Amino acid sequence: MPRAPQSLPGRSPDGRHHVVVVGSGFGGLFTTRALAREPGVAVTLVASTGHHLFQPLLYQVATGILSEGEVAPATREVLRRQRNARVLLGTVTDVDLERQVVTSTSPGGTTTTSYDSLVVAAGAGQSYFGNDHFARYAPGMKSIDDALELRGRIFGAFELAELSEDPEEVEKLLTFVVVGAGPTGVEMAGQIAELAHRALRGNFRHIDPRRSRIVLVDAAPTMLGAFSDKLSRAATAQLEALGVEVRLGQMVTGVDADGLDLRDQGGSTSRIATRCKVWAAGVAASPLGAQLAERAGAETDRAGRVRVEPDCTLPGHPEVFVIGDMMALDDLPGVAQVAMQSGKHAAGEISRRLRGETQRRPFRFQDKGSMATVSRFYAIAEVGGREVSGVLAWVLWLGVHVFYLIGFKNRVTTLLHWFVSFVGRGRSERTATLQQVRARQALAAQDEAERARAQDRLTEAGDRPRGDTPAQST
Repeated sequence: MPRAPQSLPGRSPDGRHHVVVVGSGFGGLFTTRALAREPGVAVTLVASTGHHLFQPLLYQVATGILSEGEVAPATREVLRRQRNARVLLGTVTDVDLERQVVTSTSPGGTTTTSYDSLVVAAGAGQSYFGNDHFARYAPGMKSIDDALELRGRIFGAFELAELSEDPEEVEKLLTFVVVGAGPTGVEMAGQIAELAHRALRGNFRHIDPRRSRIVLVDAAPTMLGAFSDKLSRAATAQLEALGVEVRLGQMVTGVDADGLDLRDQGGSTSRIATRCKVWAAGVAASPLGAQLAERAGAETDRAGRVRVEPDCTLPGHPEVFVIGDMMALDDLPGVAQVAMQSGKHAAGEISRRLRGETQRRPFRFQDKGSMATVSRFYAIAEVGGREVSGVLAWVLWLGVHVFYLIGFKNRVTTLLHWFVSFVGRGRSERTATLQQVRARQALAAQDEAERARAQDRLTEAGDRPRGDTPAQST
């Protein structure tokens, strides 16, 4: 039985200002760490996972370059020396703006946490544009579970192709489709191509991995639309040189176990037969954003992000900050830099208020550039108004990502794994299990069964004459 709800004081026992941070991503972590030296503040970080996920490198977990621990260190380990911070495991399901109470649930039950200031940084999930049933056959790239499932599906496809005697089935197994031509999709397609054409060469006897077909699909007319046309064309040419088939201007209309259906802008349809699909298109803010917006009378954009005040606060509630992928402000993109900087801004605003400052400062985003890697030794970058591509951009990409990795140990081991994978041909993290592939589907089936049972109980209750009670056996 779940334990009774626990209540934590709005202020700590020594009277410090209690800041509750929702989410352990870039926004939540940078907010918490920015408050480390505030003596008048106590921070409680509430997150649905026990780790901080460095999402930009998640595709490398899926393709066997890095381990999950290198991109997702334990949040408690990251904050172990920050004495004014505590971590609570739980998914926030409700925020009472009037009572200033956050409700979260975990396998252990329900917890209520009062706050003086609230920072909501619950991030975003994968969007299937209203076709959530696609997720069963095409996992997204937003969590460790997603990456491990994809690792099992990708490496498993080669293993099953080695076993099959049916040429059509082998072709289907050796066809990999990535949906979404943004940075994540491009990076994933490039790494699958290198895996097939380089890293796995000579590993099999019945099949030749180099015969693999890797397809990158997007409804947009260009690849990497956030970059200039010049860099986009350069990245497309590099990806095609790797053997990736780039199909732009084509919308996915159906996904099943055996393949996916496409429709181009002229209305013509086609189908790609494939067992392994990756969904890297579209994001949707946490449902918590819609709940907050409704209760505060605020608006949301098409992605479910909350339209906030210039200082990142919820309209009508200056004590609540909505940051990172959950906020809609000045058309800012949902990237790590926005989350980091808005987290620091929220912490700064809280600190200034505690010092007695009443003026609310607007958030000013400093664009430090954009970059995406296409393959080993090749990336594109826009930094300080300059466009760079090739090896130099790739070195810049390496440096930036190592810098933002949390923890010295993770930086060292990541560099070692990169050396093995990029200079050599090995993949250090090829371990995959059937459980990784099937766990999500099993959990989804369990949830569906529980919902069906709940509906049956409601139907039975509605069919009984009023006043009757179910018969009890003795």
